[in-house]
Amino acid sequence: MLARIASTLALGLSLAVLAGCAGKQEAAARRQGEAVPVTAQVVQAMQWNDTLQALGTAKARESISVTAKVSEIVERVHFESGQQVAAGAPLVTLRGQAQEAALVQAQATFREADQLYKRQRELAAQRLVSSATLDTQKSIRDAAEARVAQMQSDIGDRRVRAPFAGVLGIRQISPGTLLTPTTVIATLDDVERMHIDFQVPEVELASLTTGDKVQATSVAWPGRIFEGEVSTIDARIDPATRAVTVRADFANGDHALRPGMLLDVRLFHPDRPALVVPEIAVVQVGRDSFMYRIKADDTVERVDVVTGARRAGVVEIKQGLQAGQRIVVDGTGKLRAGLKVAASDAAPASGAQPATVEAPAAAGGHGG
Repeated sequence: MLARIASTLALGLSLAVLAGCAGKQEAAARRQGEAVPVTAQVVQAMQWNDTLQALGTAKARESISVTAKVSEIVERVHFESGQQVAAGAPLVTLRGQAQEAALVQAQATFREADQLYKRQRELAAQRLVSSATLDTQKSIRDAAEARVAQMQSDIGDRRVRAPFAGVLGIRQISPGTLLTPTTVIATLDDVERMHIDFQVPEVELASLTTGDKVQATSVAWPGRIFEGEVSTIDARIDPATRAVTVRADFANGDHALRPGMLLDVRLFHPDRPALVVPEIAVVQVGRDSFMYRIKADDTVERVDVVTGARRAGVVEIKQGLQAGQRIVVDGTGKLRAGLKVAASDAAPASGAQPATVEAPAAAGGHGG
């Protein structure tokens, strides 16, 4: 009796399991015909501009360390630290009494030689003095004149002047200081316009042109953006870094930029048409990148793509897609080729903001 009951229960359990399996298979079979909900977007060409990002070093348009030509005692100092000076402005006067006395003597000698030459020239016109005597006196007169010019130059060397307009740095000397040609009096920088030098990878050389727009920022001026443009591309590529030095020119009327300043530089390439899609639409498996394209019958197919520049949220597609094709943006994780989808449209990707490519820091900007 118990054996019969046990057999009946086992048979019922087996039938129930078989019925459950059949139900799951039927449900799976029903689901195979259902469309997978996804978010889609039509690929469109839009204006896209890349940027190169690098560290640059600010340099004055003209920059020198002011020194004297001769060794002498400082007699007067005509400037203060940080002063703005015009071209030719006197900076330092050195002691030169001996040279001034020698100049007076040379001038007297020249006057005497010149007067004698003029008298002999009159006599030579009357044939009372030979041409050889006149030529000798002319040589004496010319030598005396050259001596005067030499002494005037020596005195000029004892008056140090600004070779160009600019801003002086901290004064390094005082009256009574013994100057030598290696003694730095002060620095002088023309900072009305500034250069910023930075390095760009060799691979980007073909895309560089003078006139490209450049923006720079500095930790010294948070939130401020300095606007400039490429003025020079170096004629040589550094064989150690395989990068070319690029110089950008910036207006600096308020002198906010200082020589030696480290800046974050962004170089903007001209706008160009490109296919830009949301970054989440691209599936990355190892080194392969692919997307799902929606066909006319609402099924999807896998498309291998080559990506370009990226920025927050979007990526450029260089190969694999064409404008007007419809792609899956969100929901790629549950797809495989051949599945049918129910797509709702998403807003098109925006390419208004530039993509960024990192460049090596400019030499010296450590680091223009």
